[in-house]
Amino acid sequence: MSKPWTLDDIPSQQGRTILVTGTGGLGFEDAIALAGAGAEVILAGRNPTKGAEAIRRINDKVSNASVTFEQVDLGNLNSIEALAERLKGSRDHLDVLINNAGVMTPPMRKTTDDGFELQFGTNYLGHFALTGHLLPLLVQGRDPRVVTLSSIAAKGKNVAIDFDDLQAERSYKPMPVYSQSKLACLMFALEFQRRSEEAGWGITSIAAHPGISRTNLLHNAPGRRSAQGRLRSLLWFLFQPASQGALPTLFAATSQHARGGKYYGPDRLSETRGHPTEAQIPPQANELHVAKRLWDISEKLVGIEYEGQPTTTPDALVVAQTLRQGS
Repeated sequence: MSKPWTLDDIPSQQGRTILVTGTGGLGFEDAIALAGAGAEVILAGRNPTKGAEAIRRINDKVSNASVTFEQVDLGNLNSIEALAERLKGSRDHLDVLINNAGVMTPPMRKTTDDGFELQFGTNYLGHFALTGHLLPLLVQGRDPRVVTLSSIAAKGKNVAIDFDDLQAERSYKPMPVYSQSKLACLMFALEFQRRSEEAGWGITSIAAHPGISRTNLLHNAPGRRSAQGRLRSLLWFLFQPASQGALPTLFAATSQHARGGKYYGPDRLSETRGHPTEAQIPPQANELHVAKRLWDISEKLVGIEYEGQPTTTPDALVVAQTLRQGS
C-alpha cells in the first residue's frame, strides 16, 4: 500500500450487513467504524448489559447508526446455534462475519460449558461453529467475507497444534495455550479460503491481527495484578489504541485490496503497531495436512459438517448436534 490505510479509506458499507463478535475493545471499534460507514451492524456478545452500553455509545457518536445487539456465548454451542437460528429467521443473507471475540490467558485451566479448554473453545471452536452455522446466510451475501482474528502470539517457533493434548488436560500453561488457539484461528481462516474455492461457496476468508493494542483482554483474564496485567498497566504507552489495532480487521473486512487467504496486521515494530499491511504467516500455519486434520477434528468436536455446494443448495450444510465430544 502506497500510503497508510486509515478509517477514512473505508468504502461505503451502505446496504451491507456485518456481524461482529465481542462488544468491547476491538469489537466495539470495528462496530463504530462500520456503522459510521453505513453498514447494518450486529454486535454479538455474552453480556446484555455491556451490549446495551456499546449500542448506546455507538448511537451517541454515529448519527442514524444501524446497530443492534445479539446475545451469544461462544463457550456454549447451544447458544451459538440459537444465535444463528435467530439470524436465519430474521434475514436472508449476511455480508461480513468478523470473528473477533476472545479470551486470553486465564491463570488456571477453565472449560467452556461443553467441556472444551476455555481459550481453545472460545477463541477457535466457538467461531468455527458460528461460521458453520451462518454459512447458508454468508453464501447469499454480496461479496461475502469472513475475517478471523489471530494474534502475533501465533508466530512463535514453538507454537503448534498439540493434537496429543488439544484441550490442555495434561499440561496447562496460559500463554502457550492462548498461542495455540490463535494459531488455530489463523489456520482456520486459510483453510476456509481453500475450501471456499474448492466448493464454490464464493466467500472470501481473511485473517487479521491487531498487533499489541490497549484492550481489556489482559486485565479481564489473568487480572490486573498478574504479570501480564501489570505490564499492561505500567507500560501502557507501548500498546497502541484499540482503534488503531482494529484497522487490520477493518481493512480485511472492507478494502477492495484485501485478498482471500491473506493475513493482515500492523506495519511497524515487528507487526506490533502501525497501519494495515500484509502480515507474515508463520510456517506452521501453512502445513496443509495439519490444517485438514484440525478441521476434521473441529467438525466432530462442535457437531457441524461444512459440506455440499452452498452456492446452489444452502441447506446442504449438515448439522449433527448429537456429536459434542471426542475426535
